[in-house]
Amino acid sequence: MPIHPQMQTFLDMLVASQLPPYEESTVSAARDRMEAIAMLEAPADSVAEVRDLTIPSPQGDIPLRLYHPQPGQTLSALLYFHGGGWVIGSISSHDRLCRAIASSAGCAVISVGYRLAPEHKFPAAVIDSDAAFRYVIEHAAALGIDAHHVAVGGDSAGGNLAAVVSLHAKAAGGIQPKAQVLLYPALAGAEVTESKKLFANGYLLTAGAMKFFSDHYLRSAEDLRNPDAAPSLAADLSGLPNAYILTAEFDPLRDEGEAYAAQLHQAKVPVTLRRWDGMIHGFLQLTGIAPAARGAIVELASWLRTALLRVSVQKAAIE
Repeated sequence: MPIHPQMQTFLDMLVASQLPPYEESTVSAARDRMEAIAMLEAPADSVAEVRDLTIPSPQGDIPLRLYHPQPGQTLSALLYFHGGGWVIGSISSHDRLCRAIASSAGCAVISVGYRLAPEHKFPAAVIDSDAAFRYVIEHAAALGIDAHHVAVGGDSAGGNLAAVVSLHAKAAGGIQPKAQVLLYPALAGAEVTESKKLFANGYLLTAGAMKFFSDHYLRSAEDLRNPDAAPSLAADLSGLPNAYILTAEFDPLRDEGEAYAAQLHQAKVPVTLRRWDGMIHGFLQLTGIAPAARGAIVELASWLRTALLRVSVQKAAIE
C-alpha cells in the first residue's frame, strides 16, 4: 500500500521544518523535538485520577505517573515504558497516549520515567524497568490495582524494555506480567532486516537516528549480543505472557517486531500481531493530524481489556 496521506502530511511538515536529523543534533535538542512531536496528539483524554509519585531505588528515585479511571476501585493495570531510543522521551511526552489507553481500555496505566542515556548507559533503563515492575506488584493495593492482572507494555525502546521485563520476571519466578503490549518495538539489536533497508531514510525513524540512539545507549558493540538489549536473542521464549505486537508498514523496525511474534508463536506463546498498513514509526502519537491512529489505540485497548479481564469479572459473567 502507499503511505497513508495523513502520514505523508506529517513527513512533509518535518521536511518543511528544516530541522537537522537526530544524528546531527545534540541530545538536548533531540529531547526537545520529541516533546514537540507529542503535541501533535489529539487533546488529552480525561482520566479521573492522575497522580505523580516516585519509588526508591539504589540508583536513585524513579518517577512514575498513575492514571486511574476509577479511584477507589481495584483495576487491572498496564505498566508503560515510553519510547525514544532510551535517550529521549519522558512521562510527559507520552502523557496523552497513556491517557488514551487508560480511557479506552478502562484499566489503570502506570508510566515509568526510567533513566535515559547517555547520562545513564545500558543497562540502567533495564534496571529501572525491573524495579518499577517489582514495586507495582508489591504495592498494588496502595495503587488501586490487582497485582495478578498487570500487563507490561511500551512503544519502540519502551517495547524493548517491556519484552525484557517479561523475560526477567519469568526467570525470577513469582507473579508474572499478565500480558505484554509491544508497539513497534526495537528487539533485534544489530540485525539488518529488509525493512531497515527499505525505510532507512525518509520515514521519521532513520538509519542515522537509530545509530544515534544505539551509540548513546550501549556501552560497546558487545551489548548488541546481550538479550537484555536485544530480547529476540533470548534462548528461551516459552512461558512468556500473551503478547500483542503492533507494527507499522513504513517502519524500519517492522520486520523485527513481526519476527519476534513468530518466535513467540514458535515457543507456544499466544500472540496477536497487527500490522498497520500505510503507517510510520511513532504514528500512535500523531492522532492530532492523523485521526486514523486513534483506531489503532482503540483496537489495542480492546485487546488489552480482554487480556486483563479479572477472574471476578469472568465469574460474574458466567453466573
